[in-house]
Amino acid sequence: MEDRTVILTTLNRAWAEPNSMFDIFLESFRIGNGTQKLLNHLVIICLDQRAYARCLSLHSHCYNLHSEGANFSSEALFMSDKYLDMMWRRINLFASILEMGYNFVSTDTDIMWLRDPFPRFYSDADFQIACDQYHGNSHAIKNSANGGFNYVRSNNRTIQFYEFWYRARLIYPGKHDQDVFNKIKGHRFISRIGLKMRFLDTAYFGGFCQPRKNLNLVCTMHANCCIGLENKLHDLRILLEDWRRFMSRPPSMKASPPPSWRVPQKCWYGKRGPNQI
Repeated sequence: MEDRTVILTTLNRAWAEPNSMFDIFLESFRIGNGTQKLLNHLVIICLDQRAYARCLSLHSHCYNLHSEGANFSSEALFMSDKYLDMMWRRINLFASILEMGYNFVSTDTDIMWLRDPFPRFYSDADFQIACDQYHGNSHAIKNSANGGFNYVRSNNRTIQFYEFWYRARLIYPGKHDQDVFNKIKGHRFISRIGLKMRFLDTAYFGGFCQPRKNLNLVCTMHANCCIGLENKLHDLRILLEDWRRFMSRPPSMKASPPPSWRVPQKCWYGKRGPNQI
């Protein structure tokens, strides 16, 4: 974008297969309200050759990230060694992108873009992040953050923070980036460097952990609190059907109480325990 902001997501072979996650991710941009234009600023970071080839067949901006000695082509099961390696390589990559002077929105591919989120971002924040559970105050570190969606401006504060975040994996071995973030978000280092952090309201940046019902507000919806690719796909397809139905209503009816989401159905972490992804 004109201010050097880029939208980033990562993709591997499992999620790039036909009729899988990548297809419905792109579809959400096409059917969203004011989101199709954002595809011009979306860069897909591909973790293997098959994902890169599929990306090139569907999208204009694909980057083939070669990871020496790593194979990320299959589905990375939640909290497996492969999953942890992939998440931490991503944090390291994002640190490099900030050092190059680019602001970015990082989005997981299981997040549906239903409205342009940029008007809902805070203008005074260096780093803003979505939540699994939002408790009503965008400054409160008690909010349970979700690392799948964040907006970061490139400056000395965010560069130092990402370096600190990446190093913190050594202090908390076996933890993924989101868990480590939730442990360090109140660390004195963050106040010392002056990082301005805000947490995003789930009314606008929602997910299955805390689904909100007002479709007139929602910008993004995340298949969080859900384990397994097939479970995510099942519920996200229903979500997009609900969205199409809502968008087809006359404007006068959209102002009335909108229909509720029919999800989560298979994505409901209460049936599986507290693990969240």
